[in-house]
Amino acid sequence: MGSDIPSKIPPEVLEPLLDIGGLKGLSHKIMPPESVQKNVAMFKALSDPFRITILSLLSVQPLCVCIIREILQISDTRLSYHLKKLSSMGLINGTSQGNWIIYELTYLGRKALSLCSDHRREKK
Repeated sequence: MGSDIPSKIPPEVLEPLLDIGGLKGLSHKIMPPESVQKNVAMFKALSDPFRITILSLLSVQPLCVCIIREILQISDTRLSYHLKKLSSMGLINGTSQGNWIIYELTYLGRKALSLCSDHRREKK
């Protein structure tokens, strides 16, 4: 057995591990540190109830700030902060249309939202 592999591990773990080159081979197959950090940042962006709600709102249709603010009942400053967080992570896009900015989900935003469980009550 390779010196880098602990001596007591189950055969169903050992055999495939040896097939990929032991611990060194395994370490070459995992996500690189830069990707880990990008994912950590994205999950941090998703860790706020307002931001999850914004993504949920935008999954229905593109919206302007005034509608999002009305639904969330928060100040312009707080909303701006949350929109900036989501935008900087590439989860939403804002497009200027005259005096308005219309926000919509990006492909990444849809994928991120799909990780969230939807526990809406069924209507009777």
